[in-house]
Amino acid sequence: MTKLDCSVTNCMHNADHRCCKQAIVVDGYEAMAKEDTCCGSFDENKDGFFQNVFKTPENRLEIDCEAVNCIYNEKRHCRAEQIGIRGESANTAEQTLCDTFKTR
Repeated sequence: MTKLDCSVTNCMHNADHRCCKQAIVVDGYEAMAKEDTCCGSFDENKDGFFQNVFKTPENRLEIDCEAVNCIYNEKRHCRAEQIGIRGESANTAEQTLCDTFKTR
């Protein structure tokens, strides 16, 4: 499993820069740069009303990865030890990105 540091604090799954989901997906099938990727699991926390009371943040989680041109992509799973997802003011998934993406 991969350690995830997520700065997308406007996502309803974010708590303390970690994700409360057990798995996420990084999109970007044709990505050649990190700006072409995004967190496909992003859900906007509209007006900051959502508070996760059911799940604690995960230290490590499964990351499915559609960014097949990334060196860490192995059969559509991320094999990086740690990744960062960015998008501090994101309102949509397209405003996020995988900061760890590196082109093959």
